[in-house]
Amino acid sequence: MKRALISVSDKAGIVEFAKALVENQVEIISTGGTKQVLVEAGIPTIGIEEVTNFPEMMDGRVKTLHPLIHGGLLGRRDLVSHTNAMEEYGIQPIDFVCVNLYPFKETILKKDVTTADAIENIDIGGPSMLRSGAKNYASVTVVVDPADYALVIAELTENGGTTLKTRERLAAKVFRHTASYDALIANYLTDLVGEEAPEKVTVTYDRKQSLRYGENSHQKASFYEDPLTVEFSIANAKQIHGKELSYNNIKDADAAIRIAREFSEPVAVAVKHMNPCGVGIGETIYEAFEHAYQADKVSIFGGIIVLNREVDLATAEKLHTIFLEIIIAPSYTKEALACLTKKKNLRLMTLNFEQPVVKGTEQVSVLGGLLIQEQDLLLGEAPEWEVVTERMPTSEELKAMEFAWKVMKHVKSNAIVVANDHHTLGIGAGQMNRVGSVKIALEQAAGKLEGAVLASDAFFPMSDSVEYAATHGIEAIIQPGGSIKDQESIEMANKYGITMVFTKVRHFRH
Repeated sequence: MKRALISVSDKAGIVEFAKALVENQVEIISTGGTKQVLVEAGIPTIGIEEVTNFPEMMDGRVKTLHPLIHGGLLGRRDLVSHTNAMEEYGIQPIDFVCVNLYPFKETILKKDVTTADAIENIDIGGPSMLRSGAKNYASVTVVVDPADYALVIAELTENGGTTLKTRERLAAKVFRHTASYDALIANYLTDLVGEEAPEKVTVTYDRKQSLRYGENSHQKASFYEDPLTVEFSIANAKQIHGKELSYNNIKDADAAIRIAREFSEPVAVAVKHMNPCGVGIGETIYEAFEHAYQADKVSIFGGIIVLNREVDLATAEKLHTIFLEIIIAPSYTKEALACLTKKKNLRLMTLNFEQPVVKGTEQVSVLGGLLIQEQDLLLGEAPEWEVVTERMPTSEELKAMEFAWKVMKHVKSNAIVVANDHHTLGIGAGQMNRVGSVKIALEQAAGKLEGAVLASDAFFPMSDSVEYAATHGIEAIIQPGGSIKDQESIEMANKYGITMVFTKVRHFRH
C-alpha cells in the first residue's frame, strides 16, 4: 500500500485531497494540527509518533527529523543497497509528501511582530521533508501548492500514480519554494543585524502576472512583485478598468509614482518613456492637471498620468479629451468613473497615497551580475542650500527652485528641468553632454520663461551651459556644485546677473 505524509500550515483543500488519496488506496501519515483536522473529517490517519516510535517534543520543533521518515523519502527504489537498508531497519517507503510551511512571511508582515515570533515561525522539518522528497522525485510525488492537488489526484486516479514529468515539475517547484522561503529568512536576519553589504545576496519575488510581451513584441516578459508588500508601489496598485498592463506601462507607471510621492500638495505627473513630460501642482487636482497638461501638450499624448488626489468629474472630463494609457489616483468619484470608463482600453488604477515611503534598495541587472543601491530618497532641503552668486534669489524663485529640484531628481541624466513655481516648462533628458540637455529644455520652454528657473542634476563642468541659459532668458539656476570649475560658472552667472544656488547633493539617474 502506498503511503503519503501530510503536514500543512495552510489547510485549504487538504481534507478533500486526503480523502481522494485514501480512495486511491493511499495510507495517510500526519502530524499535530493537520492530523486533528483529518481525523475530525473521518479520514483514517496514522500519527507521526506511531511511525517513529518517538514523541513530538520541544513544542513541535522535533517530530519529523527521523531516519524512519527521511529514509522513507530518500531511499531509492532502484538500488538494492537502499531497499535492503530500508528492509533491515523497518523503513517503509513514502510515496507522496504534501507539506506547506510555517507562515514566516505572514508573521514578519505583522506590524507588532517580535523577533521571537519570527524565529518561531522558521520551519525546519517542513523544508527538510520537501527537499528529501523532491531530491527523490524519481519515486516520490511532492506537493507544496494546493493548486496542484487536483492534478495529482487526476493522475493517481487515471494511472495509479503520477507521471515522471509531473513529479519532475513538482520537484522543481518545491526547490523554488524552499529557496524563496530561505531567502526571506536570510534577508530578515540580515536586516536584523544591520548588515549593509552581505557577502551573498539572495532575492525572491512572486509572479504577479505574465505579460503579453516585453519592451518589444518579440521579447517575452513577466511581472514579479516583492513578497513583502511595498504598499506605495505600482505592484500594489489595483486596476479597476481597462486592458492588461504592458511591460512598458509598468516601468512608466513606476517612474510616475516615484515623482508623485515627492509632493504633499495636489500634483499631476505625466510620464513618457520613463521621463516626466509634464508635472504640475495646484490648489486642486484639476488645477494641478491643467498645469501638467500646459507643460507639454504634445508629449502627454499616450502618456501615463498619476494624480495624488481623488479624480472628480471636472478633472475626468479634461482627462477624457486626451489619449492616455493609464491613470493612477487614490480614488475616483462615481461620476468621474462613468466618464473615464467610456474608453474601454484606458487603464484606471487606484493606489493608497497615504502610505509612507519606506527606505529600501533598488536592483538593476547587468550581464553577469546585479547592481544594488539604496533608493535616492535624499532631496536636500532649502535651508541647506548655498547661494554662491552676488544676487540672492527672490522668494518666488526659491519656490520654483524647490519644485524644479523635486522633478529633476527623476529625470534621466544628463538632466535639466526648466520650471516656474507650479509646473515644468521644458525638460532635457538623457543627453550625452549637459549643454545638449540645456538646449532641449530651453527650446521646449521658449516663450514661457517669465519666472522660470533651471535645475541641473549634477554640476556644470563648463560655464557654457550657464551662459547659454542666461542668454536665453533664465535668471535663476539650482545645481549641486562640486566642479573644479565652479568658480567659472559663478563668475558667468554674476556677469549676467543670474542667481545660482548650490544644493551639495547630486541626483544622477541612469
